[in-house]
Amino acid sequence: MRHLVFDVNVLLDAFLCRGESGQAEKLLERVAEGKIKGWIAAQSLAVLEYVLRRILKEDGASGEEAQTIAQDFMGWVRQHLSVLTLPGEESRLACGGDLEDVQIALAARALGDEACIVTNDKKFSVIDGVHKLTVEDACKSLNEMSPERPIEFIDLKEQQRRVLPRLEQNIRKVLHHGQYIMGPEVRELEEKLAAYTGARHCITVASGTEALLISLMALGVKPGDEVITTPFTFVATAEVIALLGATPVFVDIQPDTCNIDPSLIEAAITPKTRAIMPVSLYGQPADMDEINAIAARHGNIPVIEDAAQSFGATYKGKKSCNLSTIGCTSFFPSKPLGCYGDGGAIFTSDDALVKAMREIRVHGQEKRYYHTRVGVGGRMDTLQCAVVLAKLERFDLEVEQRIQAGERYLALLSGAPSVRQLAVRPDRTCVWGQFTVQVENRETVLENLKAAGIPTAVHYPVPLHRQPAYQTSCRISSSLENADGVAARVVSLPMHPELDEAVQRRVVDVLLGTIN
Repeated sequence: MRHLVFDVNVLLDAFLCRGESGQAEKLLERVAEGKIKGWIAAQSLAVLEYVLRRILKEDGASGEEAQTIAQDFMGWVRQHLSVLTLPGEESRLACGGDLEDVQIALAARALGDEACIVTNDKKFSVIDGVHKLTVEDACKSLNEMSPERPIEFIDLKEQQRRVLPRLEQNIRKVLHHGQYIMGPEVRELEEKLAAYTGARHCITVASGTEALLISLMALGVKPGDEVITTPFTFVATAEVIALLGATPVFVDIQPDTCNIDPSLIEAAITPKTRAIMPVSLYGQPADMDEINAIAARHGNIPVIEDAAQSFGATYKGKKSCNLSTIGCTSFFPSKPLGCYGDGGAIFTSDDALVKAMREIRVHGQEKRYYHTRVGVGGRMDTLQCAVVLAKLERFDLEVEQRIQAGERYLALLSGAPSVRQLAVRPDRTCVWGQFTVQVENRETVLENLKAAGIPTAVHYPVPLHRQPAYQTSCRISSSLENADGVAARVVSLPMHPELDEAVQRRVVDVLLGTIN
């Protein structure tokens, strides 16, 4: 099978990212890479363009947008697929079955025995000497002929293929109206994200770090104040505290979830405590009820959930980012819901706080050139909002895929005591911003996984209380032995929504073979 003749329905499925397996897109990717020869019957070109325009219009595109998008795709088709012309003397024979099908089959027959029509139409009319395959069977045949594909740590390319039509449409709209700062997509995204989490307000910002910083500024955190948090997290959590002249107060973590241990928070509270900032690490919310209760007992201390890795997760039926006074998340490309650059969001149901946050985001402006408070340039670009809007349409599915992939990993590793797994509490979900395990002899494990072609990362090798920038500017409330121990053992394995079981089995087999 060296020549694939594509039926119109397969090309439409690939371009519109229909079908959750993404197999049609993968076939066309092989064609674009020159690994297989792709063909289209001349009779199919006009049909393809007409149907694509109609679908785009039904999906909300204007006539001009539909024409432009369709023409771009037709350009790709003509660049990568060779055109088959139905021989004149055979056109008279195209009288049995579906006329269009028979014309495609007659054109394909001219390629000889190595040609095969790829179609999703079970009733496609074939003729003698012409073979027909489903998209699934074509992919299987190609996989058998091809070497094993490299494993991706985070497969953003595959994800992009799934949302490409909507992504391109959204970006074109921004380019057309030209409102690159605070354009209509910013408000649209904020409304949809607030509705998704259940919070009353959402404020999009330039990054997850900016979300944390603006939140602390809105609370009035100043030099001399203290903010209680975890030392086992990305540096941004403590960085924003230090930037305001306040002191990060580090409390140890639970060894099984790697989240802050709420039983240690109360002892860390002093009259200087201005906020508590738990991190929903690796995609699982911390023990928010316990933390909120402690905060309430001590004068309603504000609680900020650092949910950079957990957007989409739930805690006792509520969404992460709507579990405390303020929730902050990141749209960094590798996050569960990511853009194609930097971006982030703040969530709150406090009307006074949201006013302060919106002003701080635009240099402290209450109105143009009238500054009521010190602020920052913290807006999220309209183009990045357009990207997140495209991804948000299938985000629920990706969350479910992440949860399923995490459960497969946990099951595959269940009989391996030498690999410590993250404990997921029964009253919440984990969206696996990273799938992280703990192993002894980590450097050897990393080297062996790399040699086997399996990408890994370490989140995080040095806890914040041991970072040079924070050793003298933090306060340590208790022993941080769990944070120290976990930091020496953690390894993150490949994790993304499109991760299939075969790849996970390969990863686990190599990991266990390395350890055992």
